Amino acid sequence: MTIFQQITTVLMVILGTMLTRFLPFLLFRGDKPAPKYIRYLGKVLPSAVFGLLVIYCLKNVDMTAAGHGLPELISIAAVVGLHLWKRQMLLSIAGGTICYMFLVQFIFL
Repeated sequence: MTIFQQITTVLMVILGTMLTRFLPFLLFRGDKPAPKYIRYLGKVLPSAVFGLLVIYCLKNVDMTAAGHGLPELISIAAVVGLHLWKRQMLLSIAGGTICYMFLVQFIFL
């Protein structure tokens, strides 16, 4: 890429980032409530995103290979258990990741 193309790319990334950050504040002012469909999306999208992430993470699990998906299932149980216990998302994610890495590195070789 030439210098001009690099500068243009950086400026477009900056513009896109600023637009996505500032546009909601410009469209939905604080003095009036957000539209009903925006509130609905705010309620249902987080769960939908997590559901998609779970499906994406488990799509390549081979149930016929050694372990039969046990590291994944144990780690999912660890995430759910940690979340029900502490209600802290980062702790749940970190705990599940550590559990999975431990299992695949030391138990299910």
